[in-house]
Amino acid sequence: MIGAASRFLVLAPAALALGTARPPVALAEEQAPQLPYAQLDDRDELTYTLVPGPVRAAPVPEPEPPEGALKIVVSIPQQRAFVFRKGVLLAAAPVSTGRKGHPTPVGTFRILQKQVHHRSNIYSNAPMPYMQRLTTYGIALHAGQLPGYPASHGCIRLPWGFAKKLYGMTDTTTRVTVTREPVVLDGASEDAAE
Repeated sequence: MIGAASRFLVLAPAALALGTARPPVALAEEQAPQLPYAQLDDRDELTYTLVPGPVRAAPVPEPEPPEGALKIVVSIPQQRAFVFRKGVLLAAAPVSTGRKGHPTPVGTFRILQKQVHHRSNIYSNAPMPYMQRLTTYGIALHAGQLPGYPASHGCIRLPWGFAKKLYGMTDTTTRVTVTREPVVLDGASEDAAE
């Protein structure tokens, strides 16, 4: 004879697939997310009870960088990076962002890790000199080839000299904003910053 627990394992997927199982009944007061727990009742019918699921903590907001922290803005349509401190343009350079199928994510990131001599563990051990990691899944600023259009696997390639200079200027307070909008400079000369 098959035990009740074994019958549950066999019957639950079939009952759910056929739509014969009774739907879960909601508890009056939900303190935490509820997950269905299936069991057989006295008449061998599948019933559900909601049991508390794992409680997830609310995300902690990232603290604001201190005033005077370096800010880098990467404009995908312009294929350019702009470096500011206190609203003053310090430097600008061409970049190569992610190509079709490998987009560079947009948003504001902080620098998670820095390494002068780094190699990709995703793309054939490719060199990523002056790497500054922006995401936990491999997107970074680094020196690389600049063909004049988006050509990377999602990283932001920088000219070698600029990558080295930028590496020496940044720290964990630096914020990097990647945008699909052009950067408009108010009276500042981009040529003077390069």
